[in-house]
Amino acid sequence: MIATVGHADLTPEALKLVEAELGPLLERLPRRMPVVVRAGAGAPVAFGRAVRAGGRQLVVVTPAQGKVPALPPARDRTAVGEVLCLAEQVRLLAYDPADRDACVVADERMIAGCRRLLAVWDGSPSDGRDATAHLVAYARARGVPVEVLWPEGAAREAIPGTPCTARRLPTA
Repeated sequence: MIATVGHADLTPEALKLVEAELGPLLERLPRRMPVVVRAGAGAPVAFGRAVRAGGRQLVVVTPAQGKVPALPPARDRTAVGEVLCLAEQVRLLAYDPADRDACVVADERMIAGCRRLLAVWDGSPSDGRDATAHLVAYARARGVPVEVLWPEGAAREAIPGTPCTARRLPTA
């Protein structure tokens, strides 16, 4: 599988740039490898759209409370609904979407089970809120090849912090 992570604070224009570059990037990767995203707004939607447009399998990891899917935060429900509709497979993973550390651990588990990581990352260090740098380092420390996507002209903006910021981006 190919795991995906990205910054939480891409501008809407940056998100469009990311979506535009994902198709060609995915074409260079083995077609037999499904792509896994953690349900959320922004990057998961961009990855989901590109994966399905390219005829690839999309696996979505969504939080669970026990054996039942957890309700996503209200601000993410439309995006999560779209990502789930794009999925060929949904996997439940026990974590609290309101707990930033639990979200990072969920991403680590997702990465640990994959053969490659695609990261929407500007190269900046982790700041205690955004864990993208940590997740890239985590993958590299485990020998997981990392491909970083940061399109020319992409920018980040200050948005209110959310617990699962390792993956939370503005919706497309």
